[in-house]
Parts: sequence; structure tokens; C-alpha cells
Amino acid sequence: MSRFDWSEQTVLVTGGAGFLGRVVTQKLRDRGARRIVVPRRVDCDLTREDEVERLLSRTRPDIILHLAAEVGGIGANRANPGRYFWANMAMGLHLIEHGRRRGVAKFVQVGTICAYPKHTPVPFREEQLWDGYPEETNAPYGIAKKALLVMLQAYRQQYGLDGIYLLPVNLYGPGDNFHPDTSHVIPALIRKIEQARVDRRDEVVVWGSGSASREFLYVDDCAEGIVLAAERYDGPDPVNLGTGAEITIRDLVAEICAACGWNGHVDWDLTKPDGQPRRCLDTTRAKERFGFSAHVDLREGLARTVRWWRDVQPAPGRLEPR
Repeated sequence: MSRFDWSEQTVLVTGGAGFLGRVVTQKLRDRGARRIVVPRRVDCDLTREDEVERLLSRTRPDIILHLAAEVGGIGANRANPGRYFWANMAMGLHLIEHGRRRGVAKFVQVGTICAYPKHTPVPFREEQLWDGYPEETNAPYGIAKKALLVMLQAYRQQYGLDGIYLLPVNLYGPGDNFHPDTSHVIPALIRKIEQARVDRRDEVVVWGSGSASREFLYVDDCAEGIVLAAERYDGPDPVNLGTGAEITIRDLVAEICAACGWNGHVDWDLTKPDGQPRRCLDTTRAKERFGFSAHVDLREGLARTVRWWRDVQPAPGRLEPR
């Protein structure tokens, strides 16, 4: 397959200053991209149509990689269902429409596996996306993102827009969001367990029963999948990005305890929700359509993430990132 020439493209990467976006933009630079536009929220509110229109008129992108999202863990999703639906729907709606009007050559929408039905049989296959309602705590976010898949498919049919839709599994890695109110499961657990180690406490409390399962994709692997899809994939079908490896939260906690070097007791708070019972993806389509497969296994990825988290701490005993 011929090499895609990024040097001739102006690439707009929404969310390009974020956790995933920083890795994506670096991979683009490594491939020769010279014109990468990363809009900052302070300068452009993507939920406002007039600001999106001005952004695209000014930057004239050939390719849009839409990574920006408003999202958090179970607690944040329960606290902000309306905001998460509206913000994610609005951003995608304006970007797709005005990208289409400006004649962009490619639109890559990063979706979410929160769009899958709550009781999807494992492993999740893309054709099961419409077989039921998502898990309740993240349904508004998941449905907003899934609506953008329908929009891209409709725009492909009517306008010929080359819009593709990717479904990454839960991400983690260096640079993740470790905020105690909005972080996802891996950074939240690393923060909690590492704090217990620093404070020499012998117990931590973890939400739920530990019986739910998840699949986790290292951020560098996800970024590679997005760039490969932009280079090689042109089709209406959504595509999973993941490892195909499932782990229970209980076993994940044990792996994080080992990575942190903490040997205390975990108390499971059964009054808190587990979220979706199981998550694990069938990743066959990504391999077949654009040659993607993940390379970083969970144990190695956790070790790298713990090392990064320790490195960004300002002083021993203070777990606030610089």
C-alpha cells in the first residue's frame, strides 16, 4: 500500500492538546505533516456554530480529526448527563456540517464504546451497535456520539463526504486525566493506590463489586489506529479500536497495586455502581480494513503510566500534577 503524504495536508485536530490528541499530533508530525491546526477552547468554542464556521474559514483544513469530547467517569456522567449530551452533539454537528460545506477530503470521528448496548454479548461486534439501549449512567454521552455516526453515514450517502467513525475502547496511559472528580477508572485507581502507598495507609475503598470487566487500550496504540484509519480507510461502517483482551476490575486493581508496589487491603463499596457489566471488543474489522493491531500489553502500559504519574508530582506526599 502506498504511503499517505501528510506533508501536503492541512489537518485540523480537535482535542489536539488533550490526552489522546497530543499523541495523535506527534504521530502526524512523525509522518511528515507540516500544517497541523489545534484549536484551543479559550479561542474557539466548538459548541458554537459561528465559532466553528470562523475556524474552518480561517484554517481551511483538508482533513478533520475530531477527537474533542466532554466526558468523565461514572460519577461525572451521572452528574452531567445533559451537558455531556448537548456538548458532544453540538461539537460534532457543527464540525461535520461546516466541514462538508468547505469540502474537506476526510472527516474522522472518534466515537465511544459507551454507545454499545448495556448487555452487548462479548466480544462487541460493530453490527451490534443498535441492538439495545446503552448503560444508563453514560447513555446520554454514548447516544450523542452514536448520532454522529448516523450523520456521517447520511452525509456520505447524500454529499459524498468521506467520513469515518472509530470506536476506541477505554484509553489509558501517560498524560491521562487524573482529576479526582472526572478521571476514568485507571487514572482514578492509580491516584488512589499511589496516595495510599505514599501515606502508608493499609486500606483503600474502590467503587462497585469488582466483577465488571473492561478492555483497555494504551494511548499510543489508539493514536496509531486513528492515523492508520485516516490514511487507509474509506467506508461507512464503524470500526472498533482495541486489544481484544478483557480484564475484571478486581483483577485490574490487583495489577495496579502491583505496579504501584502497594500491598494493602481493598474494600469494595457495593453501594456504588459497576457500570456496564462487560466490555471487550472484536477487533477483526480494524485489522482487515486498515491493518491495525495493538502492541502494548496492559501490564507494561500500567507500569509506564505509574512511572509518568510519579514523575509529574511536585513533591513527595503531594499528589497534584504540575
